[in-house]
Amino acid sequence: MSGQTIFITGASSGFGAACARVFARPGNRLILTARRIDPLIRLLEELSSICAVHIVPLDVSDRQAVQGAVDALPEQFREIDVLLNNAGLALGLEPAHQVDLDDWETMVDTNIKGVMYCTRLILPGMVARNRGHIVNISSTASAWPYPGGNVYGGTKAFVTQFSRNLRCDLLGTRVRVTCIQPGMAETEFSTVRFKGDEEKAAKVYAGTEALTAADIAETVQWVVNRPPHVNINTLELMSIDQAWGPFAIHREQQ
Repeated sequence: MSGQTIFITGASSGFGAACARVFARPGNRLILTARRIDPLIRLLEELSSICAVHIVPLDVSDRQAVQGAVDALPEQFREIDVLLNNAGLALGLEPAHQVDLDDWETMVDTNIKGVMYCTRLILPGMVARNRGHIVNISSTASAWPYPGGNVYGGTKAFVTQFSRNLRCDLLGTRVRVTCIQPGMAETEFSTVRFKGDEEKAAKVYAGTEALTAADIAETVQWVVNRPPHVNINTLELMSIDQAWGPFAIHREQQ
């Protein structure tokens, strides 16, 4: 088969939908998964005139559902060349002693277990064919802490370190692994974090030129299209309007 078969999690919006659009090229085959089916149907209608598209309603935190989705792939979509582990979320911005424990569990289940399940179930085929590329979407929060980042940052640190360890395991094969670490990007991310409070979410980006979903998609496309002997290990990117702050110091009142 010509072209590439690309499996994208969290494809219903944001980075995932933007990646679907940049990889929608004649000859490619897209497997688009997300929990929400309606946005996937709209993407299918938009992109199926360009290339082959297969959509799967999928919660990546459900191990059996991931297994079933991979096992049920139509024949032409079975040989996956690129796995984009994009599905993920942040919930809340409360300090650790006030957070909703359910939010922590949801982030662990999606951001960590979802990456584990998809990788473990798709990677053996890549190794058997001795080709493929796993692209994991992490975050600048994996390396740079901020108040309220607690478990979200921890889950993304897992994604970053997991990516490095995959590279070690795959040494000697032609399977590549890349970890992308975006900074502030204006998508549905903050709306989800603040549980639908769009006004609160908008304040995160007010007065800035944040990264866009298209910026991340173009970055993913670039790393995937390097020559086969080139592996982009880790790539961190931020808006020009974002940088690191000074150390926080608490001082007692004199």
